[in-house]
Amino acid sequence: MCGRYTINVTLEELMQIFLVEQSNYPLKPNYNVAPTQTVPVILQEEGKRVLEGFHWGLVPFWAKDKKVGFKMINARAETVAEKPAFGRLLKSQRVIIPADGFYEWRKDGKEKQPFRFQLKDKSTFGFAGLWDEWTQPNGEKLRSCTIITTTPNAFVEDVHDRMPVILERDTVEAWLDPQTNKELLQNFLVPYPADKMIRYPVSKDVGNVKNNGADLLEEVALNSK
Repeated sequence: MCGRYTINVTLEELMQIFLVEQSNYPLKPNYNVAPTQTVPVILQEEGKRVLEGFHWGLVPFWAKDKKVGFKMINARAETVAEKPAFGRLLKSQRVIIPADGFYEWRKDGKEKQPFRFQLKDKSTFGFAGLWDEWTQPNGEKLRSCTIITTTPNAFVEDVHDRMPVILERDTVEAWLDPQTNKELLQNFLVPYPADKMIRYPVSKDVGNVKNNGADLLEEVALNSK
């Protein structure tokens, strides 16, 4: 799964990277992005790319309760086209969730050691995501999103058995284009090349969502045992 990530880039930089034309979200650094938070997403509306803030944890339009989002922070690439909650979204409600790193935990006996994964050039990238809109009991609309995951590449597999789908820069336009066919979309939902990534161990403090300082990005020494 993908349950934590980082985004540490200015609004101006993000808009330039992804050719965003309009922002409706006050982007700030977040060193420990967690489910249920409002996260920045990029979608295409009326032919232009827009940055919005969506609830992380998909709440389908037909849901009876917002809590269903806890179970839908991720969608599996292998079955995303078949699941009732995701299939129709893959056709027309796709988003990019910008990030510059993500965390996964490796089991070491009874302990779990978190690692931060990045691209080798440490650049900002985009997760493949889906979104939906739910009407809350008070009548207000809630837009929410999920991150698509896939099988791990050789660089991630000894830490975790899943990894988020990272879109190659040249696939961003097609992913956001509502006219892109399902077969091509499925080709994007694959592990990112292992030789284009780096990783390093970070503090276990990242396990607590209340911790959100830049110090979480610092490399730590692994236990000698």
